[in-house]
Amino acid sequence: MARPRRIVLVRHGESDGNADDSVYEREPDHALCLTAAGRAQALAAGDRLRTLFGDERVSVYVSPYRRTHETLRLFHLDPEHVRVREEPRLREQDWGNWQDRDDVRLQKAYRDAYGHFFYRFAQGESGADVYDRVGAFLESLFRSFEAPDHPPNVLLVTHGLTMRLFCMRWFHWTVAEFESLSNPDNGETRCLELGPDGRYHLDRPFEKWREPEPYGVTI
Repeated sequence: MARPRRIVLVRHGESDGNADDSVYEREPDHALCLTAAGRAQALAAGDRLRTLFGDERVSVYVSPYRRTHETLRLFHLDPEHVRVREEPRLREQDWGNWQDRDDVRLQKAYRDAYGHFFYRFAQGESGADVYDRVGAFLESLFRSFEAPDHPPNVLLVTHGLTMRLFCMRWFHWTVAEFESLSNPDNGETRCLELGPDGRYHLDRPFEKWREPEPYGVTI
């Protein structure tokens, strides 16, 4: 099995929805573009990624949303060293279709009280639903490592919650540990690096906004 040397997760640059949540009443979530600030964040992330990857090959998986595709294009990765696959299982958490801003704000308040992992948006998904599809993607990703010529780098261009849930699934974090972590900022990366012990290690932790509150002991 040709396991990659590193697996890099990156959150898309700032989108119109991040800057103004009223836009969700007029445009579908998947169709939102990057703002000028988001494009600058993507360019800066691209500089870091090109330095990290050098001349090595990269297997890229990108969420099917416009803002993730725009982010990926602004990385300006060498097309000779990159293969790109759109991966719907890396999409943003579904919050329903056309969104009423006041209703979504109310539901976000309910989610904060109920818990981000278990709360399901009306006509949408819970964090647990996203966890399940991320787990299905991981099974496909592991199978891809069986190819003897698999690139030494994997890049996932996705969303903040999806990044946290990917790491939760990979590192077997508890729900309480997941609930204690904040999303990365737009354009931020996290890198799973293969260590000399044969295990992957996260290059830096997610910001923690509270101490985990588990229901019991896990071993």
